[in-house]
Amino acid sequence: MNGLIGSTLFCIVGALLFVGVIALFNMIRVVPEYQRLVVFRLGRVLDKPKGPGLVILIPGVDRPIKVDLREQLREVPHQVSITKDNAPISIDFLWYFKVLDPAQSVLQVGNFEAAAAGIAATTLRAVIGGIPLDDVLSEREHINNMLRTRLDEVTERWGVKVTNVEIREIVPPREVQDAMNRQMSAERIRRALVTESMGDQEAAKNRAEGTKQAAILSAQGERESNILRAEGDKQSQALRAEGFAVALEKIFEAAKTVDQKTMTLQYFEALKALGASPSTKFIFPMEFTSMMENFLGKNPKG
Repeated sequence: MNGLIGSTLFCIVGALLFVGVIALFNMIRVVPEYQRLVVFRLGRVLDKPKGPGLVILIPGVDRPIKVDLREQLREVPHQVSITKDNAPISIDFLWYFKVLDPAQSVLQVGNFEAAAAGIAATTLRAVIGGIPLDDVLSEREHINNMLRTRLDEVTERWGVKVTNVEIREIVPPREVQDAMNRQMSAERIRRALVTESMGDQEAAKNRAEGTKQAAILSAQGERESNILRAEGDKQSQALRAEGFAVALEKIFEAAKTVDQKTMTLQYFEALKALGASPSTKFIFPMEFTSMMENFLGKNPKG
């Protein structure tokens, strides 16, 4: 009998210890820096979230809910939207959010991530519905800002801040893709033709400039050649004139030493030449008679 009572007491104590360990384990929570605990005590939320660090809870009374304060990334899968000009396109995007108020993110919405994803999809359709297809393809940044602003307006009351929205892929209809490919090909051909024509134009300009420079250089060369020839002729004439002047000076100096009789003999030599010529008329200078007198001597009677 005593043994049975002892075994029963031992089981009861063991069970109490086990329950106490579990209760102690549930009482003590270690909250990381990036998390907070929103604690409901008998159904009412406490004023401030718990954490970070060591948090003591009352088992069976407190019900904690973890809230992550880090910036989170979520993907909205491909959504088919109709543009303003009735073109169906498929778009998927990423949105980034951060919980600013842990209590509001728990109290105001059951699952704010699912709710935000649904609002993001409907907001995307509303935004795309007011934009033509060409603007959708070319103004991603504008669409990103519009989506972020509208999402942030909704999630603000949940204590959540939408920090960024990025469209990842836009898939237009097949016929639009084909038209875009043809347009890109035509644009490349046009650019190639423009580049080729600009090259031909530049080449023609370079050839004309080269011809012009060659003509200028040829004219400059001809001008310098003419100047050099003129300078040579001038110097040659100056040298000839200088030589003629020297010759005349020497002749004049030699003429000073010639006497009257020598000059008369030169006249006689000239007369010999005249006599040998076939001419019948001769003209003598008046000085010739005076020279003959000097050569023959004066008449004593005269």
